[in-house]
Amino acid sequence: MAGAGEERARHWQYAELPGVDLLRARYVQKTFVRHTHENFVIAAITDGVEVFRHGGADQYVGVGSLALVNPDTSHTGRAGVPEGWRYGAVYPSPELVAEIAAETTALRGTPGFVSPVLDDPYAVTLVHQVLRAAEEGNALAADTLLRVAVTRLLRVNGGPLPERVLRTAGAGVAARARAVLEEQIVEPPTLERLAGDLGTSPFALLRAFRDAYGMPPHAWLTDVRVRRARRLLDSGVAPAEAAVAVGFTDQPHLNRHFTRIVGVPPGAYQRERKNVQESRREILVPSGAWQNTQLSQTYAVKTAENPTPPSYGTPSESGLPSDCPVSPSG
Repeated sequence: MAGAGEERARHWQYAELPGVDLLRARYVQKTFVRHTHENFVIAAITDGVEVFRHGGADQYVGVGSLALVNPDTSHTGRAGVPEGWRYGAVYPSPELVAEIAAETTALRGTPGFVSPVLDDPYAVTLVHQVLRAAEEGNALAADTLLRVAVTRLLRVNGGPLPERVLRTAGAGVAARARAVLEEQIVEPPTLERLAGDLGTSPFALLRAFRDAYGMPPHAWLTDVRVRRARRLLDSGVAPAEAAVAVGFTDQPHLNRHFTRIVGVPPGAYQRERKNVQESRREILVPSGAWQNTQLSQTYAVKTAENPTPPSYGTPSESGLPSDCPVSPSG
């Protein structure tokens, strides 16, 4: 892994893949706190090992494997070896995945991934081909390869997501607490006051909330604040204004939590949103200067560091024509 000790990341969008976030990153000491995503996570590991907490257990993902996380599923992330890990990831929306599943699989219900870790070097290559196509402005290849990758993953590791059903009094209290926090995101109540208003005790509410949403109320609130900050940054709101609007004390407060969840600071995140058409340029941000950092260096794409083959190929050339987007009966 080149540049030992140096962390780099680029989090961006490609205009021709609406609703899909893209990421290239190398992390060594980076630790992602427990958080969720509105979109699916499809992360393809090319160097090192990542460990992430998912479903009550640590999951280990190495070279040639993928970390797969369904929307609104709490998880963490950290290095599993001293040299860290390098990966590329795509984050397709639930709507896009459902569209692909309906057209190319026989899955019924809301589609998702069954296992959080999948050993599939071919799918890893597809993910990096999507990223390369987006970087080079090849809209046809990017869209095609993304659909082929999602189809393959759903066929080998897909299933209907279980519906969240509130069957217990604790789950009902957790849902009501969540609604209160969503309404009072800027000035939330204390745990004691929130529990009292809902007719329960603080520790009972804490247990119920963690059972329902995979994290305590304060961590869930931070996660939601970062989500809303991302939307504001996407719309052009300055990071300092976005911080206050979602309930953070100031921009450094937003920076700290934003980078622990998204992986890049809000300023770098927003700059990429403003330059989605400049996909031929790969900008990587040294993670040692997360706080109020400025992009200080542009790193050229190096073939030796990129596991993607020099050409995109086609699904048939890859030896798996069954992964082409076709109807379930085809």
